[in-house]
Amino acid sequence: MALTTAESDWTQGLREMIRAACVWEATARKPGNVHPQAAFADVRFEDFVRSADVTAPVLAETQRVGVGRAIREAVSVTCRAVGRNTNLGIILLIAPLAAVPRSRLLYDGIEDVLSGLTVNDAVECYEAIREAKPGGLGRADAEDVGSRPSVTLREAMRMGADRDRIAAQYANGFRDVLDRGIELLEAFPRESSDAASLEQAVIGLHLSLMAALPDTLIARKCGSNTAQESSERAQRVLDADWPATDAGRQEIQRLDHWLRSDGNRRNPGTTADLVAAILFAALRDARLALPR
Repeated sequence: MALTTAESDWTQGLREMIRAACVWEATARKPGNVHPQAAFADVRFEDFVRSADVTAPVLAETQRVGVGRAIREAVSVTCRAVGRNTNLGIILLIAPLAAVPRSRLLYDGIEDVLSGLTVNDAVECYEAIREAKPGGLGRADAEDVGSRPSVTLREAMRMGADRDRIAAQYANGFRDVLDRGIELLEAFPRESSDAASLEQAVIGLHLSLMAALPDTLIARKCGSNTAQESSERAQRVLDADWPATDAGRQEIQRLDHWLRSDGNRRNPGTTADLVAAILFAALRDARLALPR
């Protein structure tokens, strides 16, 4: 069935917002993450931009094709385009949000999307995760990603919610994105509407999330004590009144150095994924305007 003009315009708008959120998340010089001035051994900033280019059109069609299929296809196009997993967490977070009908705000509509997820959504999501091969995944006692799921995608995510912040969003109705995340983004002052001010707000959001929610990728790869230490170090940056003071700027440099040591194993990747989802949500519900 052909899309109406209004539907086509909405899909195009979603595509642009998804890409913008992903690119701005990757562009901001967040401590411990890849950005234009900092690469890892196996991934560069350009890989994240390319991933955003190829996945945005797929995710923009989520309401039409379904959450599970959109996740699987977005992971597949990413792997074909860049040859590795760069954005599985972002895909898992944005797909349900993109499925909310345009007539409803995300906060009002996300629960219907989550409660409507099926076993087939879980099957396709599991296939996507196996293709992406994320680091630090481990094994579960029930409904492990290496097996065929027998429960809905939301039920499967609930089983992993205690060890994965992304899975927890499926269980709690995306509260860390739509409640805490939006509030943190809006609370961080933007002195102007230019790109530098937006980057500062994104970094501030990243630090605030790290401080409040120990990064679960760090926890899975390095242990819960290291994840808690990363939170405490992020709080030190905020307590030192970053970016207004020399002490704050020194603290963020120390945090960045510590996160990048040990071969980037302390990369706060889950926090970065949440940042991308929060930026998309803020754009989608007109809580944020990007600089020209």
